[in-house]
Amino acid sequence: MIIFRRSLHYSGVCQSSGSPFKLYPNYKFKCGLEIHTQLKTKYKLFSLSETSFNADPNSKISYFDIGLPGAQPKLNPEALLLALKAASALNCQISLQSKFDRKHYFYRDQPLGYQVTQYYHPLAANGHVELNKFDVNGDVSKVIGIEQIQIEQDTGKLHYDKFDGVIQVDYNRSNTPLIEVITKPDFENLLQVEVFLKNYQTLMRHMGVCSGNLETGAIRVDVNLSVNGFPRVEMKNLASHGEIQEALKSEYSRQVSLLKENKGDQIVQETRGFDGKQTYSQRLKENSVDYRYMPDSELPVINLDKSIAEEIRRILPRTPTQIMAELLSTYQLEKKYAKYIIDHPELLKYYYKVCELVLQDQGIKTNVVNNWFFHEFLGTFTKLDMKVNIVILPAHKLSELIFAVSSGDISLTSARLLLKQLILEPNTSDKSIKELIEFYELGAPSDISATDLDKAVTEVCEAVLLESASSTKSDKKGKKVAHKIKFLIGMAMRKTQGRIKPDVLQKKFEELIGKQ
Repeated sequence: MIIFRRSLHYSGVCQSSGSPFKLYPNYKFKCGLEIHTQLKTKYKLFSLSETSFNADPNSKISYFDIGLPGAQPKLNPEALLLALKAASALNCQISLQSKFDRKHYFYRDQPLGYQVTQYYHPLAANGHVELNKFDVNGDVSKVIGIEQIQIEQDTGKLHYDKFDGVIQVDYNRSNTPLIEVITKPDFENLLQVEVFLKNYQTLMRHMGVCSGNLETGAIRVDVNLSVNGFPRVEMKNLASHGEIQEALKSEYSRQVSLLKENKGDQIVQETRGFDGKQTYSQRLKENSVDYRYMPDSELPVINLDKSIAEEIRRILPRTPTQIMAELLSTYQLEKKYAKYIIDHPELLKYYYKVCELVLQDQGIKTNVVNNWFFHEFLGTFTKLDMKVNIVILPAHKLSELIFAVSSGDISLTSARLLLKQLILEPNTSDKSIKELIEFYELGAPSDISATDLDKAVTEVCEAVLLESASSTKSDKKGKKVAHKIKFLIGMAMRKTQGRIKPDVLQKKFEELIGKQ
């Protein structure tokens, strides 16, 4: 890595309040967001260097990425396509003509001495996001305006070594394609901020625009906060939902304290950091004059066909909100389960496939499929302390197992045993469920007469009763205790390896206990 030496220190820390946080009616919370979103492209924005996350430092760079003289940029069309998808998903008006500008400033992670962005003519503007009851991450009714969306390049990454007093610079991230989504200052409380950001993450993942991860820096958030119309204060590069919430709480409390003391003149337009407990002053906020914006002479104007907006809408998948509405109504899922599979697109696709196969049989209800998918299928992975792997059990195989239970070819207990076996030993999945039931002898007895079956069931139940004579005591009113019967059925199911249906065993136990 390239190394700079410096003194590592902070200054200007404000005192935080130890009292519980709350919003005051007389001190209006007004917040806007700037969301820097890395686009999920193979190559960088203006070069053919590959994008990377965990590559060795400075191993994914080109001449342009590190600002060598004479290196010229060329726009990556994949980045433009993903930016257009994001703009359409956020209901923005796409500009038929947009341009790149240079934002001049010097910092160690910006080798060009300027950042290529779209200040004067952004790609899209005037969008909105509606928060409603079908949101994946909350039930909030609010419309959040989108001011604009611009394409820009990311910077390098600084690594601070406090022990040696040096800064190491990794330029792998330099020139990675970003969109900056700037919202209007429409947020009136912390919950709206949280729900919007979580929905934004889910939406970007679902559209294939971004990985959506805050913790890896794929999404970085700057928040702007003002109280009662006083100058806004910006807090930059917040890296988690918790950090965003705590930074907003700290800064709101700081500004309210100053206003209560008639010190509003001390609230200035500035950039503040957050150390995990409180905000601290970093620098006065720059304006456009300080950055000396100018058109980039090396990059041509982006000219789009007037039909581009409609064409992009046609190729977009359904939004998470649309899918949530369908899962809650058509598939009768609880919201927590719907949210889980929406957050895991491969599981969502698998769930839809199972439903498609199973619900063709009108005798099987939606709640049966839901129970099998979430409680039996996913639950088995949890019990085995294994990561869910849908490749182990194809959707058609799980559908066959559900059919087998529904048709009475195998009991629920035996089906659970077979499901566990299929997950633990995936190499058996080349056989059909019917073949596996026969192979493991898990099916209901079919080569025995009804009289002999009844006799065998009686012998099993009598043996269980002898083993647990105290389990069938009556209560003071002489009524049989229901959960004791269930206990006996469980013992009998284990003895028969689940081959006898629970209702048959229950009937036999009630008959035998009634004779005692």
